[in-house]
Amino acid sequence: MSYDFELSCTIPATPEAIYKAWLDSAAHSAMTGGEAEASNQLGAPHSAWDGYVTGKNLELAPGTRIVQTWRTSQFAVDDPDSTITVVLTSVKTKTKLTLTHRGVPHGQTSYQKHGRRDHYFKPMKAYFAAQRASEKL
Repeated sequence: MSYDFELSCTIPATPEAIYKAWLDSAAHSAMTGGEAEASNQLGAPHSAWDGYVTGKNLELAPGTRIVQTWRTSQFAVDDPDSTITVVLTSVKTKTKLTLTHRGVPHGQTSYQKHGRRDHYFKPMKAYFAAQRASEKL
């Protein structure tokens, strides 16, 4: 049995900047602090956090939406891939990022409880805040 959840946060960047960084290996690594391989090509594989997360790009709508399969090394061999949908909505000079995660294996609640916030949202906010500060210099 699996479960779904949705989380949101506000990032100090444009939707286009977040979209581009999410799908770029160097930028994704820099904004999360974990080694990533990413691509802006439909069907291309991706990985994050030194290979802990793997998947492929299912849908790419520049600046607005990313849909990817997603699984971690903690998934059982017979667990199907889960799916994440990242929706980027402009809110004044920032972006509301809404992440929906579907098909998470039962019992793996750390992604919802703290994983996304600690390993994505917090470092992304810091990464883009630092970029914005350096642009003002």
